[in-house]
Amino acid sequence: MKSTGIVRRLDELGRITLPIELRRSMNISEHDPFEIFTEDNTIILKKYEDTDVFTGETGDLIEYHGKKVSRTSILEMARLAGISVNE
Repeated sequence: MKSTGIVRRLDELGRITLPIELRRSMNISEHDPFEIFTEDNTIILKKYEDTDVFTGETGDLIEYHGKKVSRTSILEMARLAGISVNE
């Protein structure tokens, strides 16, 4: 991990403000969703990115019943099911 040298305190609701320089350099906007991970005594924030529920791919996604699926996965499943698909 790379240290930024920035120290912030939690407010009474447990919030931390990310400095504007950090938000700009990492292309973070208001209301962007984040995933929270922990490892030992470390908290890791990662900007959330939609991914294919089967492969983890991030491109060319379609929403189906609240889940994201890539066109590649859909075509592969159609082939496995014996369905001929014209691309």
